[in-house]
Amino acid sequence: MKIVQYPHPALRRVARPLTAIDKQVRMHAAEMLELMYAHKGLGLAANQVVLPYQLLVLNFTGDPEQRDKEGVFINPVILERKGTIEDDEGCLSFPGLFAKVRRAKNVKVQAFNLNGEALEIVATDLAARAWQHEIDHLHGVLFIDKLGPIGKLAVRNPLKEFERDYARAQERGEIPPNVELEKTLAAQEAAVESFPS
Repeated sequence: MKIVQYPHPALRRVARPLTAIDKQVRMHAAEMLELMYAHKGLGLAANQVVLPYQLLVLNFTGDPEQRDKEGVFINPVILERKGTIEDDEGCLSFPGLFAKVRRAKNVKVQAFNLNGEALEIVATDLAARAWQHEIDHLHGVLFIDKLGPIGKLAVRNPLKEFERDYARAQERGEIPPNVELEKTLAAQEAAVESFPS
């Protein structure tokens, strides 16, 4: 398992709701947490590791020593947004890129934990930002999509560089062609839909 970088097509796929929590899902969640810590992130969504379902991991401290602050969340939905705040935001699929993004200051989220229990979480400031960022991922929305005209201009060159690096990696055979990736993603999505409920 590894974190894919922009413009990998998995980042634009809409994740499917999970209908079963099995050993595989638990294993993926544990691997995602380890990857998140290894890359010094606060959150990681399933699309970023080419998994087709609605699963995300969070630890707002980013500290692997504070395991009591981490969480694994399934099929999350934002029920309520209040206020707005603009702040710097980055993403593990865009290493080194940061931009000012306007988000809701407070959110109320509903999700399930690994035991299948429904949770309702109220978050503010950084935690609210992380929730919105990761839930966006599950809908194929990236933080660069949230930028205003000036922000979009500011990231234009770094995005072109990500695209060039990605194309070079494909030329070297390190990443399969997009046609192959799309077939793999479609097959994974079909497998999720046939999960027993």
